[in-house]
Amino acid sequence: MTRSFRRAALTAACALPLTLALPSATAEAKTPYVKPFMGWSSWSVESSSRDGYGTHWLNEGNIKNAADSLSSKLSSAGYKNLNIDAGWNFDYDWNFHTDANGIPDADKDRFPSGMPTLSDYVHGKGLNLGLYGAAGLEKEVYDKNAPILGTDCHAQDIAVKPLTPTNKWGGNWKIDYSNPCAQDYIDSIVARYASWGVDFIKIDGVTVDNVADMKAWSTAIDHSGRKMWLTASAWPVDIAAADGLKPYANGVRVDTDVECYCETTSSWTSSVDDRWSDLPKWLGKVDAPHYLADLDSMPINNNTGSGLQDGIDDTERQSVMTFWSMASSPLYVGGDIWFLDDKAKAILTNPEVIAVDQASVLPRQLASGDTQVWTKRVGDDTYLAVYNLGSSATDITVNFKDLGLRGPQHLRDVVARQDLGTVKQTWTASSVPAHGSRLIKLS
Repeated sequence: MTRSFRRAALTAACALPLTLALPSATAEAKTPYVKPFMGWSSWSVESSSRDGYGTHWLNEGNIKNAADSLSSKLSSAGYKNLNIDAGWNFDYDWNFHTDANGIPDADKDRFPSGMPTLSDYVHGKGLNLGLYGAAGLEKEVYDKNAPILGTDCHAQDIAVKPLTPTNKWGGNWKIDYSNPCAQDYIDSIVARYASWGVDFIKIDGVTVDNVADMKAWSTAIDHSGRKMWLTASAWPVDIAAADGLKPYANGVRVDTDVECYCETTSSWTSSVDDRWSDLPKWLGKVDAPHYLADLDSMPINNNTGSGLQDGIDDTERQSVMTFWSMASSPLYVGGDIWFLDDKAKAILTNPEVIAVDQASVLPRQLASGDTQVWTKRVGDDTYLAVYNLGSSATDITVNFKDLGLRGPQHLRDVVARQDLGTVKQTWTASSVPAHGSRLIKLS
């Protein structure tokens, strides 16, 4: 089985018909190089309790401002995706709604110009557009028994009977994919998104029960003829679903929400630091470059002046950027990008750190606990990251044999973009501050 990027490439390269029968070995051999997407997501702003933010913040004017900011401040470094999270087709009282055929449509109060016009604006800034959805059949669609485009079926025909709640919060009805009209329904949604120029779809609440949903969304993307990134999301996705999702999702959320649901975007303990203990559980499940661990948005945006604050300091912000990049996780910023500060921009746009991420290579963890050591091989170079998760500064020493290296090594500090000279056998990161990190290239 193959996912959207993979099958689109096969069709272009080999003129093969779109089919789900292609063996995975053939697909792997034909797959183009896939890099983690980079951009911005609206949810961190929507989750905050700070005055002026929360779910009411999501509207056309603020999204256009975000597009302006992303385009002018970060897009030249590769941050191209503007992803609109939950709420774009909810009214201000948080009531979900769709059109007569059960296809999500933009709320007219939030987005009075409509999604096609907003998409044109975003694309006109040189950016891609992403939209949010949830696994299963929305109850609003079932209750009005929406007719499914191009079929004689209605929404109630494709629901599992007796009605069975599904997704992480049990908010939707489970879909019966043995009925061909179920795939037709998902196809109708994605075809509409394709007509709007959507480039990314996040499906939330994914459990092991929703692998069939992700297969349907992946198939619908293929049927649409438009290349779209497909992310399976939850808080986190059940690891039991990892293998089942692998043929269909480009990314999978491996951790809880990074947001603290407080007056800042996040905090170190709620829940930034969880990533260091949770990513190792997934390293045997994800498969770069075509099925990547998604560590959620990065709270690297604004620590000074007006606007929503990150809730972590500059040392912690750099550790986030380093850890996400070592994981080759998608790099997407959370928070109000209109107020992006200079330090955040410097951290986010460091080309040498971005290159570590975009290599689409998974890391290995060599040491856990409060002083962690991670490494990965990219071409002829070895990258080494050390992290101090403790509460006071400490030295961290690494033996090159543990990295599989022999002989003297030339070291470069990737964050500082400075050469450190040649070192034999071991290297010590001196006085790594609490919650701090170092990222070194050895060659």
